Amino acid sequence: MIPDLLPLVADVDSIKIAFEEGSLTTLKIVIGAILFGIALDTRLEDFAVAARRPGTIAIGVVAQFLLLPALTFGLTLLLDVRGSVALGMILVACCPPGNVSNILTHRARGDVALSVSMTAVGNVLAIFAMPLNVAFWGALHPTGKAVLEDIELSAWDMLSEIALVIGLPFVAGITIARLWPVVAARAGKVVGPVAFLGLGAVIVVGVANNWSIFLDYIGVVVIAVFLHDALALLLGYGIAKATRLPDSSTRAMTFEVGIRNAGLGLLLVFTYFDGLGGMALVAAWWGIWDIIAGLAVAQWWRSRTTTRRSQEAAA
Repeated sequence: MIPDLLPLVADVDSIKIAFEEGSLTTLKIVIGAILFGIALDTRLEDFAVAARRPGTIAIGVVAQFLLLPALTFGLTLLLDVRGSVALGMILVACCPPGNVSNILTHRARGDVALSVSMTAVGNVLAIFAMPLNVAFWGALHPTGKAVLEDIELSAWDMLSEIALVIGLPFVAGITIARLWPVVAARAGKVVGPVAFLGLGAVIVVGVANNWSIFLDYIGVVVIAVFLHDALALLLGYGIAKATRLPDSSTRAMTFEVGIRNAGLGLLLVFTYFDGLGGMALVAAWWGIWDIIAGLAVAQWWRSRTTTRRSQEAAA
């Protein structure tokens, strides 16, 4: 490790990221809007599609809620990161996918129907699985458990927050999509993009208000987030290949496992962890880097497919 970073690594557990109450309320509204947008694009038929492909959905569920948190735990031990950074990585790994995974799957010419159904199932399961996963893996971590003990985090408290932020917007969105599909179709084209712009604005404002801390400490989490994001994408790709899914389904699985709703993680950091430095930095930087890496992979797949089709047409 670079010598100049050693004092920062030691200190990252003690710093707090300033986040005003008004900004936290805005973040809650934005995350709720993102989930509302996902639900507007979800139909009850998507769950029926999932029921007709139980094996594939089960593979995705195992990868997202069992394997990714476990592998993340192992990565934090391998990198020997501080407790707050380890908890940030575990928290992000336990987050559900967002509809960015659907957009990237579409861009990569993957199985969008599978992606949408997996996103719907994943967000419903995350209401219960996420708080239990965070509490379980965090309590096992040699340095992270001390942070959890200081905060006295309750899995049930987190469950109620996630149910509020995910459950209510999701139910409302699906209900509107069911009763007024035309309204849902039009609103879905606006709500999702606006919500993501809002999330980006909240992150930018948060970084600007804590610019000196960001500059001093971002180097502590850059490598960890890069490796963690690569691990998540490779897990989705690897498990799809290992179970011999078709190429289009492999692309969907890659993004469903690799793309996490880090905005939700950021909300929980400020709600329950008092803006704990390492956790906030991991969640914020993951939310930025995950999209950059996802777009790069999607574009590579899209270009590869276009080239292959051109070759087949020429032949």
